[in-house]
Amino acid sequence: MLPIAKLETLCRRFEELENLLCSPATLSDPNKLQKLNKERTELEPVVAAFGRLKDVQKRLADNRELASDPELGELARGEVPELETEIERLEAELQLLLLPRDPNDERNTIVEIRSGEGGEEAALFAADLYRMLLRYAETKKWRIEELTRSEAEKGGIKEVTLLITGQSVYSHLRYEGGVHRVQRVPATEAQGRVHTSTATVAVLPEADDVDVQIDDKDLDISIAASGGPGGQGVNTTNSAVQIRHIPSGMIVKCQDERSQLKNKAKAMKVLKSRLLELEQQKQDAALSAERRTMVGSAERAQKIRTYNFPQNRVTDHRIGLTLHKLDKIIEGDLDDLIAALRTHRQAELLKRGAPAGALAGT
Repeated sequence: MLPIAKLETLCRRFEELENLLCSPATLSDPNKLQKLNKERTELEPVVAAFGRLKDVQKRLADNRELASDPELGELARGEVPELETEIERLEAELQLLLLPRDPNDERNTIVEIRSGEGGEEAALFAADLYRMLLRYAETKKWRIEELTRSEAEKGGIKEVTLLITGQSVYSHLRYEGGVHRVQRVPATEAQGRVHTSTATVAVLPEADDVDVQIDDKDLDISIAASGGPGGQGVNTTNSAVQIRHIPSGMIVKCQDERSQLKNKAKAMKVLKSRLLELEQQKQDAALSAERRTMVGSAERAQKIRTYNFPQNRVTDHRIGLTLHKLDKIIEGDLDDLIAALRTHRQAELLKRGAPAGALAGT
């Protein structure tokens, strides 16, 4: 059953926001204007769907009244099944729109990609995942900033950390966290045998200063010369910054071409996001179970997705979805995969009977 009283309340609030957004007091206060406009934008899909539902319900009631009319009855009865189906669809849509909203969904996101088992081939696969996510981000017009990068030989990546900013970044990329497995013939394989390698992806919502407070005395900061592949120095100054968070034992290292201050700022971004993740795990047991298994130990058996190059196949093991278009997916065409994962998550939330207390950004 839909919470009709709740929906009516949201509609009244939407009308109130429309009036407030036109008032001189709001227009003269940019912060207030932004806050109210954001709330209005979140409410608009719910109000629109509820309005359509009421219209269709009225049409259905009218058609049932006309069912016995000698002239219009046949036409009215013929429209009833279609209207009933539309009502079911709109009710399902509203159930999804009223699911609890994850406060992280609109956050910018830190993505960490690391090579796993498989040596050089794992590093090459990590580089493929890096390019795949970059191209997907470009299709969404998100901004990508590389925070850290450690390269392997022959174009591979040992690890890379990205900050991705834009609209609804985390709500899309959250499903990429975990162990990714690749099955293909490496370029160095003379016998043509298929090898299996892994890479891990961690997806962390960016922490705001208000989310994570760090005491300076809890930080051990060290400076070193930046280094590139093969141990070569990338500049002549001591600019690489390593930060160890003493209470948790977390270590973050960041290096840039020249700026030590910039490196420290980037490293703090990553550290805060990791600490926010840790705190959220403590606060929410259900979410903790989901996120603790995100990366695992990078063993081949702990995978969320398999990329089989010989068969041009991608299988997401969480929902049992197989798509035979790996060539497009590895180039950043992730929409079908992510849409299916979002739909599955919404269905799971509905199955659990999640309270309709807020709007969902799933």
